[in-house]
Amino acid sequence: MSPLRIGFDTSPLYGPRTGIGFAVEAMQGALRRRADVQLVDYLLSARARPTEAVRRLPIPAAFAQIAWARSGHPRMDRWLHGVDVVHGTNYVVPPCHLPRVVSVYDCWFLRHPDDAAPAVRRAGRVLRRAVDGGAVVHASSHATAAAVRELLPGVTVQTVQLAGLPLSAPPDVSPIPQLTDKPFIVAIGTLERRKNLPRLVAAFGLLAAEEPELQLVIAGSDGDDRDAINLAVDALGQHANRVMFTGRIQEPVRSWLLHRARALAYPSLDEGFGFPLLDAMQAGIPIVASNAGSIPEVAGDAALLCPPTDTLALASNLNTALTSPSVRAHLVEAGRQQLGRFSWDRCAGEMTELYRRVANGNGANDTPLIETE
Repeated sequence: MSPLRIGFDTSPLYGPRTGIGFAVEAMQGALRRRADVQLVDYLLSARARPTEAVRRLPIPAAFAQIAWARSGHPRMDRWLHGVDVVHGTNYVVPPCHLPRVVSVYDCWFLRHPDDAAPAVRRAGRVLRRAVDGGAVVHASSHATAAAVRELLPGVTVQTVQLAGLPLSAPPDVSPIPQLTDKPFIVAIGTLERRKNLPRLVAAFGLLAAEEPELQLVIAGSDGDDRDAINLAVDALGQHANRVMFTGRIQEPVRSWLLHRARALAYPSLDEGFGFPLLDAMQAGIPIVASNAGSIPEVAGDAALLCPPTDTLALASNLNTALTSPSVRAHLVEAGRQQLGRFSWDRCAGEMTELYRRVANGNGANDTPLIETE
């Protein structure tokens, strides 16, 4: 059987790398290890400098999204010739007459368009038009698939879960001197409303008096909730200086924070997958999280969960994870087992089966892609 030729969108690999960019890179690597798939990389960007092997679509990304949000033109068949399926890896797939798959990682921006930047809202309109035109949605989790069905009626959707991102060995010397000898809770993610960080700060405040050395580290780029987070920190009064903002982090700082933290806090209002959950499992630290979106699906038994709006329960779970050796040991061991359920080779195998179904005109319906005993 000849390998399937997949037009694979590499646009997320260029520019400042996000979690989606790292995921697309990992998926690309796993697919390239397979003999039954041949990737034909393409790029939608006028600024990036790809290798000669990458097909550059002849339209700037911003203009393309404006045009594709309004109509199914210009079509990209000419530049995607010779492929069996086109895979838009980041919410947008070009209009063409070929079978198409488009990856959707979360639906927060569809539920809350006022929280999204104009370019993200345009991407949502392009996504809706692609789905209306027959594109099959690849959802990163069952929770995301359910949200896609609710928000895009009539959609054909298939869940293929992602996997953990590589975590480097932590450096021997602290990259953050202020934390060298102090216990801390870490939260990782952009400072956006979806991450529910003001409630985390309030929950930390309930613990602060009982744990006088404990710090809260919020690691991530500024986002639309920074002002609300600042107000929550100010409300801590004398404990406000025990909340640290690192800004955007890179390896090896990310690895050091995860390996040295007493717990990961992940109280999001919604998540489409949740890479920090698997990061914490790799680092061997307990997780305290909300029960929203995909979090229960990805965390399994490796986290203490509560409703995202319950600040008292969040504080109680943090206290338990910090002070109970037996609970900590259980969460870490459960994390080790849960982590084994996620791999990029498994992801690539399921994506390949999805491509084959779509190429054959069978679509998808979220039934198992690979039969298991």
